[in-house]
Amino acid sequence: MSVEPIIRLTGVVKRYGAGPAATTALNGLDLSIARGEFASLMGPSGSGKTTLLNLVAGLDTPDRGEVVVNGTPLAGLTDRALADLRLRTMGFVFQSFNLLPALTVERNVAWPLQFAGFSRSEVRERTAEALRRVGVEGREARRPAELSGGEQQRVAIARAIATGPSLLLADEPTGNLDSRTGQTILDLLRALNQADGVTVVMVTHSVLAAAYGDRTLELQDGRIVRDVRTPARPRLALAEKP
Repeated sequence: MSVEPIIRLTGVVKRYGAGPAATTALNGLDLSIARGEFASLMGPSGSGKTTLLNLVAGLDTPDRGEVVVNGTPLAGLTDRALADLRLRTMGFVFQSFNLLPALTVERNVAWPLQFAGFSRSEVRERTAEALRRVGVEGREARRPAELSGGEQQRVAIARAIATGPSLLLADEPTGNLDSRTGQTILDLLRALNQADGVTVVMVTHSVLAAAYGDRTLELQDGRIVRDVRTPARPRLALAEKP
């Protein structure tokens, strides 16, 4: 019996604008990503990478075609149902970290858990565990401006994984980091993928970053023009759950 992929796009078309000035971001795209896979998305600016992530996240809708995430077709879901799907199924990591500057590290990680309805004790436990697993324990009372770029991205990853998502969407997660710090973040993403079975879909312009995935998908003019599997490598360890 085959296992339903965590992401499935069928015949997806997405255009922006109207008339002669309209641009096609995705052009009849078909894509299937298995559970537990680490997929890297590459391609020039305007090739459709971020549009694809936005469609998977339910932040945008296709003009044609179907998007199914975790067995749920996104078409027709209410805004509330989409928000609930994102909150309980997905984690997000962005190039610009997107931490709330007025909140402490602890509160930045805790607020999605509060929205998800976890009890106070569960929020405290999950927040502490997530921060420990990404290696920023001891910085709970600091604010983002008091952290390095690498530490801010670690906090962003802690926030993304605290709810226990099955899918992690990362848009240029190393774009604002130096190469050494970026490598540390990529090691962390791959270790999370291998240790917890979290599916990772990462947009990147870096060939070196893309190689961290199991699979590299190259987009051009809204279509997948190359799909390459990465040879198996040694597994990375992640701090164990308590």
